[in-house]
Amino acid sequence: MTQHIETASTAALAAPSRRTRTVVAIALGAALVTASAQVAIPLPFTPVPITLQPLAVLIVGGLLGPAAGCAALVAYLAMGMAGLPVFAAGGSAERLVGPTGGYLLSYPVVAAMVGAMMRGAPTSVVRAVLASALGMVVIHVGGAAQLAIITGSTAGAVQYGIMPFLTGDLLKIGFAAAVILLAGPKVRSAL
Repeated sequence: MTQHIETASTAALAAPSRRTRTVVAIALGAALVTASAQVAIPLPFTPVPITLQPLAVLIVGGLLGPAAGCAALVAYLAMGMAGLPVFAAGGSAERLVGPTGGYLLSYPVVAAMVGAMMRGAPTSVVRAVLASALGMVVIHVGGAAQLAIITGSTAGAVQYGIMPFLTGDLLKIGFAAAVILLAGPKVRSAL
């Protein structure tokens, strides 16, 4: 009996706590979005590059849930504001008031929204696609809103901040939904 208790105690000490697992997941989520920002293709006719950030934001929210997903994106923005080169064009607080700032500022909201939408039905294909699509809409609304403020043109913001990205974003929505469905239940149960 004593040996069984010692073995159980040793196993409990070796297993990371729920809080530790959540902190690690938040850090990994922020790292995923940072890595996705480094895949950036500048377009000559718009100040907004093509990046994999929206895809990563959808995945992080869908996998980590609303609180941890939002926390990962808040951590990501904090790192960028502190000057770490986590954004597509480096890092600084100025990026949040520039042409891509609206996209960046929408990320914590989107991660929380996608995470909340997936909470009740982690294996629903329709819900995963809908959550990813609505998340992408919110990203574009945030981005276009800031572009419209900066340029003074709503039509220009739509033309240069949304239209060039639609085809790629449809692919990102599908891929995000697939990842959320395949990995989501396992990741969420580990948190």
